[in-house]
Amino acid sequence: MSKFYVTMTDKWMSGWGQAENKTSKFVIECKTFGEACIAERNAKRRDGMTRVNIRISKPRYNDNAYHTSTWLYEDLGDCWKEN
Repeated sequence: MSKFYVTMTDKWMSGWGQAENKTSKFVIECKTFGEACIAERNAKRRDGMTRVNIRISKPRYNDNAYHTSTWLYEDLGDCWKEN
């Protein structure tokens, strides 16, 4: 079974906290393409989320330049799952 990944840059979290001097990447792991489409649409509606994409390969980012947060779709709040 394939997984889908919704990836984005979180402009609000980049550059400070755990992402000090780094770009903050937010990744949502989805079981279906339908879940990925819903998460992508909601990510594009959120202020501060840029470079939103759906991909089928698990993303890997250089730890020296990026702080990556990965979440399962089912564990996200309702604001990410609204149609």
